[in-house]
Amino acid sequence: MKISDFLRKDRVVLDFQPSPTKEETIRKLSEMVKDAPEIADYDQYLADVYERENLGTTGIGFGLALPHARTDAVKQILILIVRVDEGVDFKSLDGEPVKLIFLMGTPKTEVQNYLKVLSNLTRLLKKELFRTALLEAQSAEEIIEVFKREEVAAGS
Repeated sequence: MKISDFLRKDRVVLDFQPSPTKEETIRKLSEMVKDAPEIADYDQYLADVYERENLGTTGIGFGLALPHARTDAVKQILILIVRVDEGVDFKSLDGEPVKLIFLMGTPKTEVQNYLKVLSNLTRLLKKELFRTALLEAQSAEEIIEVFKREEVAAGS
């Protein structure tokens, strides 16, 4: 399952201005996809993302955060990518500010696809050159191309 299949240039934001707190930033991110056709129930989706975040930070280190929810509030897999130039405190495992945030939603009925998407994304993000390419990209199209190139190289 390719991450690039779920990426849209209107859901890649290179100059995101975060709110002062992680919770407010998550709300601001979720508002960006509020009217997306994948969202069946926005309020429930946001509540589910917060519930998942309360289990433990999705700030995984290396300047990355993956706030997400497996929820009945979305009809299809949804991914929003934002880049935060100055970083935001996401209470990350390594204590570093987050510069790339991947907001995701996956239907509860798609357990296998959820696991594939999350594992493929984390596998890609472990690669320093891949993260650097995402941070240096000049456009949403370039971000998507970085994903496509890496997925082709990995045989995904």
